[in-house]
Amino acid sequence: MKDFHELKVWQKAHQLALEVYRQSTQLPPDERFGLTSHLRKTATSVPSNIAEGCGREGDRELARFLNIASGSASELEYQLLLARDLAYLSADAHRALGVQVGEVKRMLYRFIQTLS
Repeated sequence: MKDFHELKVWQKAHQLALEVYRQSTQLPPDERFGLTSHLRKTATSVPSNIAEGCGREGDRELARFLNIASGSASELEYQLLLARDLAYLSADAHRALGVQVGEVKRMLYRFIQTLS
């Protein structure tokens, strides 16, 4: 078992989730149970899966949960694009969040490679 708090990728994913929560407050109230909820759930899924993988036995299990986190990061990438294209999210906010998502995805990929 690993302490997820010490992992830079978890720290970055956690910061990403916090920023998605902050930015999603700008979405229209009628999206509260739609896109806002999906954005938040997907954003929290990334660090949650990293944490869960750290609580499992062995590198194989950790890698499996890191792959799930990576999938969630890709899903988040699309949801952010949708929010931007619906004009719910500014181009600047989308760009900044996109940079964070890209960084987390690259870190996850490298971490998975080291476990394989």
